[in-house]
Amino acid sequence: MIMEPYIPNRLPLQTIDWEMHVSFIGKANAALARYDGILLGIINPQVLLSPLTTREAVLSSRIEGTQASLEDVLQYEADVGALSEENGGKDTPEIRDIHEIINYRKAMSAAVEGMKKHPLSINTIRDLHRILLTGVRGRNKDPGEIRRIQNYIAPPGTPIERATFVPPTPPMIMDALSNWEEYLHSDERDALVQLAVLKAQFELIHPFLDGNGRIGRMLVPLILYHKKILSSPMFYISAYLERNSDVYYERLRAISNEGDWNGWISFFLKALVEQADENSRKARAILALYNSMKQRVPEITHSKYSIKAIDAMFSKPIFNSNSFAVKSEIPMVSVKRMLRELKECGILGVLREGRGRQPATYVFSELIEIAEREEA
Repeated sequence: MIMEPYIPNRLPLQTIDWEMHVSFIGKANAALARYDGILLGIINPQVLLSPLTTREAVLSSRIEGTQASLEDVLQYEADVGALSEENGGKDTPEIRDIHEIINYRKAMSAAVEGMKKHPLSINTIRDLHRILLTGVRGRNKDPGEIRRIQNYIAPPGTPIERATFVPPTPPMIMDALSNWEEYLHSDERDALVQLAVLKAQFELIHPFLDGNGRIGRMLVPLILYHKKILSSPMFYISAYLERNSDVYYERLRAISNEGDWNGWISFFLKALVEQADENSRKARAILALYNSMKQRVPEITHSKYSIKAIDAMFSKPIFNSNSFAVKSEIPMVSVKRMLRELKECGILGVLREGRGRQPATYVFSELIEIAEREEA
C-alpha cells in the first residue's frame, strides 16, 4: 500500500500549545541574546568564526551522508586542488564530498549577500539550492527548480510502497510555498516558535528533488538574521541535529503522521538553547585565542604585518606559504620568515613537509581544536 502524499498544514498553525512552550521560549531567547552579545563584540565575526562556519557545512553535509572532515576541506583548499592531482585528476568520492561542503559554504555566503539587497524569499532559496548542487551529487536533479515530479524518502533502491515519507504532490507545492513565504514575513507571538514551524514546514513540503535537508538547516541562521534575532547569520545548529538525528527525524515524522507540531517545537527550542550555549562557548574561546595571538605574534615576529597574519590564520587555519601570502597580502619574503618563526615557537605545526616545488602545509591546531570540540 502506497503512503498518501503529505498535505501541508496552512500557516499560521492553530494547534500550538503556547503554555507548554513558555519555559523553553524564554530560555531560547535568552541564550540567543547572550550569543548575539558575543557576536556584536567581535569586530569581524566572518573571519574569526570562519572555522565554525566550515564545520557547520561539514556537519550538515555529513547528516546527508558525506564523510569529509573539517581538516579535509581546509587542507584541500590550502593545496588548491592538490588532492585531485594526487589522485591523477580523478573525481573521487572524497573530492566530491569536499566540493559539496564548499558549495554549502558558498551558498550561505551568496544568500547573506543577497539579503543585503532583498528580503529572504523563495527566490533566494532557489538561488541557494542552485549553488548548493552545482557540479556535485544532485546536479542532475534540477538545481534551483521546484520539483515537477513526485518523490519520496526511503533507503536507496526501496520502492515507494515502503517509503518513510511521501511529500506533497507537485500541484500542491507552489501554493504551500506561497503560504510559507507569507508566514515568514508575518509576525508570530514568538519568532523562535515561528522559526521552528518554518524549518519543519519547508522540509515537509520538500520542494526540491534533492538537498531539502541541507537547505532546511541553512534556513535556521538565515531566518534568525532575517528576523533580526542575530546581528550576523552565524548560527551553527547541525552539531545538535547530528548528535540527535534519530529524534530529529522522528519529530519531523510525527508531524506528518500524527500532526504533532508541539513535539517538534519542543525539540527545536531545546536545540536552539543548547546550540546557542555551545556556540557562545566556542566563540568566546576563539575570541580569547585571537586576543592572545594579538599579543604573542607581534612579540615573536616583530612585524608590521602581524595583524594581517593573525587574520589569515583564523580565516584559514590550514594553509601553505603561497595561499597564506595571497590571503594575507603579505610579501612572500616576510611570509616565509614569519611562518618559520611561528613554527619554531609552537604556534604553527607542519601538517605536511614541503617537497620539490610544493610548499609545506601548516596548521594552526589550537583553533581547529576549538572548532572540532565535541560537547555532550
